[in-house]
Amino acid sequence: MATKNAVILVTGGSRGLGRGITVHCARQGYSVAVNFHTDENAAEESVSLCERCRVNDGQVFRAVKANVATSEGRKALVEKALESFDRIDALVNNAGVAPRERKNVTETSLESFMEVLGVNLVAPFFLAQRVANYWLAEKPAPLLDDGFKIINISSVSAEMASLNRGEYCVSKSGLSMVTKLWALRLAEAGIGVYELRPGVMSTDMTRNVKGKYDGMIAKGLVPQRRWGTPEDVGKAVVAVLTGAFPFSTGAVIHVDGGLHVQQL
Repeated sequence: MATKNAVILVTGGSRGLGRGITVHCARQGYSVAVNFHTDENAAEESVSLCERCRVNDGQVFRAVKANVATSEGRKALVEKALESFDRIDALVNNAGVAPRERKNVTETSLESFMEVLGVNLVAPFFLAQRVANYWLAEKPAPLLDDGFKIINISSVSAEMASLNRGEYCVSKSGLSMVTKLWALRLAEAGIGVYELRPGVMSTDMTRNVKGKYDGMIAKGLVPQRRWGTPEDVGKAVVAVLTGAFPFSTGAVIHVDGGLHVQQL
């Protein structure tokens, strides 16, 4: 179904940071393809929340099931999105997983390492490749003011080491390089590529360590002295999409309450 609205494809859009991103995109007037893998109810809830935020009749919101960790899933996701919306104006690589068990690097299993990197690193690289090749080959006219965009949702773990989840840190560090590579490749085509780097965020992923981080935040771990929220990330994504950073491709945008700032 063709639409005059820019279409934002958000991976892992059914919950957590992804839901915050989809809702804020809807509030800005964009159509949203909400990718999910297993929890269809959560994805439909995200779609319903987008519907409530609708600002014009041309917006379309749809849940798109696909496993981005597989080559077949990535191919199906892009094909389904194009079939449903007739276009993609931005890709937000948000889908991410933590290790099923936090273990010291001396005990990290190959199975856990490959599972985490498959979702957090391999998927965004090859989704970016697939969407970028579509833009370069088909040359559709962009509906975003300053061109097509790829936004990778990384983590402070791209630079901050955690010995009990080394595979996660490696995946996010790699994703930072993925952003640089695609920014360089696509700059000449006018396509912006950005890394958003959230800090300690209140989501399903951090539920089991809430008590630990509550105490650390209270003691000043995060200078702004609060948890980050999906809304914080959603607002940052919308800032990029609406053209707030037209001359900043390849940039790292911190969404962490000052956590990254080194202190003495």
